Amino acid sequence: MKPIPDGTSDEMVIETTPEMGVRHLPVPMYSTPSMVGHFEQLCLRMMIPFLAAGENSVGYKVEVKHSAPTPIGMKVTVKAKTIESDERKAVFAVEAYNETGAKIGEGKHERRAIDMTRFSGPSQSA
Repeated sequence: MKPIPDGTSDEMVIETTPEMGVRHLPVPMYSTPSMVGHFEQLCLRMMIPFLAAGENSVGYKVEVKHSAPTPIGMKVTVKAKTIESDERKAVFAVEAYNETGAKIGEGKHERRAIDMTRFSGPSQSA
């Protein structure tokens, strides 16, 4: 992997759906696992141009705070910015905002570059 320059940033907008909601509340709200998944999706997308042939990346560490509710159906913008990177890892500062402009989450996400040949598993023989 080529290091990602510090400050490299990107964002994406998600329209929340019922599948992204917490089901144990009387009013469906955007769930923490969904927010974390969106952070991971965005950071993976940011890493792809820097990966070498035969590499991919996996989430290694997530530290987030989900600080405000967002009703299902409302749009959420997730943002990420590279704060550290080398040949094996990238660390991102992540934030999420709902369409009212309220910050609903923030934290860090670390991803590691992996050699896909190490995950090919044993060959199948007949």
